Amino acid sequence: MKIKCIAVDDEPLALELVCKFINQTSFLELKGRFDNAIDALQFINNQEIELIFLDIQMPDLSGMELARIIDGKQAGKKPKIVFTTAYNQFAIEGYKVDALDYLLKPFSYEEFLKATSKAYEFYEKLQFSSNTSPHAGTSDFIFLKVEYQLIKVMLADIMYVEAYKDYVKVHLKSKANPLLSLTSMKNMEELLPASDFLRVHRSTIVNIHHIDSISKNMLQVGDSQLAVSEHYKEGFMKFMDRWMK
Repeated sequence: MKIKCIAVDDEPLALELVCKFINQTSFLELKGRFDNAIDALQFINNQEIELIFLDIQMPDLSGMELARIIDGKQAGKKPKIVFTTAYNQFAIEGYKVDALDYLLKPFSYEEFLKATSKAYEFYEKLQFSSNTSPHAGTSDFIFLKVEYQLIKVMLADIMYVEAYKDYVKVHLKSKANPLLSLTSMKNMEELLPASDFLRVHRSTIVNIHHIDSISKNMLQVGDSQLAVSEHYKEGFMKFMDRWMK
């Protein structure tokens, strides 16, 4: 996933720095750079932009005035805003226009990345909402957030999913090492089609097509033995009844 963004700042050095940070961030795509808010507004009205890095104090039309105009747009067409300014007194006013974050100049790339990660998480949730819609089950793949990118994963390649702290490990038949994705087991359970995937433990979701053998409360999936917990045993037994018929 690439987030389409623009940078707006009347200070050439500040504008150059923001553009440099955008270009070195893998999930951002720089669509334009502007030294005034009027030209930026015209561009926004004619292009699909998802994120704006916006200076506040500019001549003719300030960044805050531009943000108020953007705030009046329809929610689905409204880009997110990260303010970049040397003046901290605008912070409260910035949040009134639903700014995503507020970067105080001079800021480091680490601070920039923290702000942009909020945008990534916002658009990732939209992506997940789309994938978990009633039509999502017709797809044979999903997208998973791995580090700072979305990776396309074929459903048939997933052997099982394992909880790991705030992440999940997605074990694939095609790879020796699992993918580590920043999401929850609940999200994964909603994302994966129930016709092919079965939750057998608080920490485990298994692809039924990769089950090699079953003994008592254990499943053999490839080289791994996976436990079936009491809480999920009833659902597992229903699956067994279907499988044995």
